[in-house]
Amino acid sequence: MRILSNGQHLYNVNFQETDGPEDPDQITEWTKTQLSEYFSGTRTSFNIPLLLDGSEFESRVWNALQQIPHGTTISYKSLAMQIASPNAMQAVGSANGRNPLAVIVPCHRVIGHNGDLKGYAYGIERKKWLLKHENSLLI
Repeated sequence: MRILSNGQHLYNVNFQETDGPEDPDQITEWTKTQLSEYFSGTRTSFNIPLLLDGSEFESRVWNALQQIPHGTTISYKSLAMQIASPNAMQAVGSANGRNPLAVIVPCHRVIGHNGDLKGYAYGIERKKWLLKHENSLLI
């Protein structure tokens, strides 16, 4: 995973297939620790100062994503209704796809209304793994 901060706030976490340059600081090291705890099963939420830079709509979606409890899922339709935009399911999906903080802002917890996994910026297999890891997908 690539973890980027401005020294005060975490602004990007993404999966990547190759190693990239690192510029470690207190925030990135704190994030690495918390992600290690999450992946080892000892952490279910994150306590990291975040910088989410998006449109007003994206911010509403990303804030709502942070309220989805570990081990649960929500549909795109339910999320759209939660942010008072009941007809914006596709826009919610697009905002999910632009989420800059993979795992930390849990867009992987959003699924289709019929239980389908739908899209995930880092691939359906990774989304399936994350949901199984959180015991919210029993396949």
